[in-house]
Amino acid sequence: MAETIANILSIAGSDPSGGAGIQADLKTFAARATYGMAVLTALTAQNTQGVSGVHLVPPAFVAAQIADVFSDIRVDAVKIGMIASAEIAEAVAGALSRHRGPPIVLDPVMVAKGGASLLAAEAVEALTRRLLPLAAVLTPNLPEAAALLGEAEAADRAAMEGQAKRLLALGPRAVLLKGGHLPGGESPDVLATPDGLRWYEGVRVLTRNTHGTGCSLSSAIAAELGKGRPLPDAVAAAKSFIAGAVRSSDALAVGSGHGPLHHFHALWA
Repeated sequence: MAETIANILSIAGSDPSGGAGIQADLKTFAARATYGMAVLTALTAQNTQGVSGVHLVPPAFVAAQIADVFSDIRVDAVKIGMIASAEIAEAVAGALSRHRGPPIVLDPVMVAKGGASLLAAEAVEALTRRLLPLAAVLTPNLPEAAALLGEAEAADRAAMEGQAKRLLALGPRAVLLKGGHLPGGESPDVLATPDGLRWYEGVRVLTRNTHGTGCSLSSAIAAELGKGRPLPDAVAAAKSFIAGAVRSSDALAVGSGHGPLHHFHALWA
């Protein structure tokens, strides 16, 4: 009997340029040999140079999308990306609370690569209070972690470890704090769980094509969890996938700003 293909749901915003958001999530799910589904929370007007507009989906309709997916389809894992407003955070939390089986990967998208805010200030409290306790793993970068904690951005590994532990105390079952904003030639991430800390090393790739890195990493983790991998192994596989997608990104010619990753680098070789 053939192995069942995992079904992975993304709840996030749309990026019409294809590099981040729902579009990056679906590409990642496909590249990781899973079936992708998408619930839209927001439409954005953006390209590789930045975001020029955001149009939110009504919270009740976000909840309706989630309900319809779960009423008909087996969901093996969920990735949450752009939430945008407190009302949407409440709607997503309410809808997912009825389905506590699949692991949830929460990527607290706050600021776009070009600097545009993607999460209203009042939504941070709702995200922290309602969504963090549902998460199997929270995947913030350093600025996002600082915003969630109300602290200065971590500038070294010791500060990263402290912030990862404090984020863990807010309710998620694990925290993957991403160190891509650290100075220097390395890009290390630290995974905090109740069992302790684990570091994942990485070498910084010198390229402008990093649009959608966070979206894609969290989606790759969700895909691997949906396939049944333990979290430490899922993170390792996802980080390896992203490293390859960044290294191969110069093969693409998309836009004049921060270009996308090459999600299908292993398939198009």
